Amino acid sequence: MQKIVLLFPGVGYHTDKPLLFYGRKLAQNYGYETVIHISYGGFKGGIKGNPEKMKEAFESALSQAEEIFRKECKKNGLDRKTLFAGDNEILVISKSIGTAVAAAFQQQHGFVGKNIYFTPVKQSFLFMQPESGIVFHGTADPWAETQDIREGCEKLHLPLYITEGTNHSMETGDCLKDLQIMQEIMEHCNEYLSS
Repeated sequence: MQKIVLLFPGVGYHTDKPLLFYGRKLAQNYGYETVIHISYGGFKGGIKGNPEKMKEAFESALSQAEEIFRKECKKNGLDRKTLFAGDNEILVISKSIGTAVAAAFQQQHGFVGKNIYFTPVKQSFLFMQPESGIVFHGTADPWAETQDIREGCEKLHLPLYITEGTNHSMETGDCLKDLQIMQEIMEHCNEYLSS
């Protein structure tokens, strides 16, 4: 059995930014040794608030994710055809539009792993599976309305951790406060991974 973590970033929020960086480090503490970065890009501007461009970005990212996954499996010596069929333990950590891409990717490959969803967009709930992970959201997130996130989580029975006054990166602009918030988020992730 292998423990594998898949990282799905957001638009402009790559895997070395705090949520995904510390999420990955925490996963490695739990023995997830194989890390696959699904890093897509090349998106057009003006995505926020534009459903058509959001859909285009999602479709582009999902298409890129398949190709990147194939290459990463080859690089890591993984058989991508049996990766999700066996007794491997899969953790998916995703951010923003990456939450929609990760959930759709799981549907396409027919598996449900553990999921940590950082700041999902409303469209993500079209693909997420019930009781498949935990969700983090900030009330000052310009990419998603708090009520939409609450309703999506309630419908799918996903635990939701809301932080007042944080933006799409779960930050406030106050460095020391942001570090404290990051610690609280990682403590919730730690509880989830230890269960």
